[in-house]
Amino acid sequence: LVSDNPKQSSQIPVFIRILDINDHAPEFAKYYETFVCENAKAGQLIQTVSAVDKDEPPQGHRFFFELVPEFAVHPNFSIVDNKGN
Repeated sequence: LVSDNPKQSSQIPVFIRILDINDHAPEFAKYYETFVCENAKAGQLIQTVSAVDKDEPPQGHRFFFELVPEFAVHPNFSIVDNKGN
C-alpha cells in the first residue's frame, strides 16, 4: 500500500472552483417606496411588486409572495398573485 511507505506519498493543496447555478439571489425589480393614504378603501390596490433573478434561465423563474406569519393571522393587507412574477 502507498500509505505504508511515506516516501511514496505526498500532499499538495488543491483548489476547487464551484460553478454555482444560483449565484444571484432574487430581488425586487426596482426600489419600492409605498404610501397608504388614510382614505384608502378596503380592497383598493396599494402597490404592485415584481421580482427578478439574474441567474439562468431568464424566463424560467417563478416567484411567490406571502405575508410574514405574524401578519397573516389578522392581516390589514392582503397579497394577490397576478401570475406575472
